Amino acid sequence: MDSDKIISELNFKAVRSSGAGGQNVNKVSSKVVLSFDLNASQALSEEEKLLLQTNIAARLTIENILILNCDEDRSQLKNKEIVIKRFLEIVKKGLFVSKVRKATKIPKSVIKKRIKDKKNISDLKQSRRKPDF
Repeated sequence: MDSDKIISELNFKAVRSSGAGGQNVNKVSSKVVLSFDLNASQALSEEEKLLLQTNIAARLTIENILILNCDEDRSQLKNKEIVIKRFLEIVKKGLFVSKVRKATKIPKSVIKKRIKDKKNISDLKQSRRKPDF
């Protein structure tokens, strides 16, 4: 995955932010909306695209477009940096392949020790009983 190529494929749109902020909110378009078309991406291989489709399927639209918003800061530039950082984090997590778990065998010595301990406890409890005449 080449992050510079992927960043060049991103589409940005500046929108007026919602919420508190007075006149600044009404005048300035500081909210940044990032959209990334997974199917049209040239930076990702087909395997990576399939991996992302399965791992981040909940975040994708029906057309396999990832849309992220950021209106945390009053500055459009800072919001753009934040949303790019967030996007790269999502893509890295989506491309991560976890290790396959190998089932391990219980060693024979552990099995023998457990059976020996059970026998010792059994003998101890037998010795506590009343004698059988």
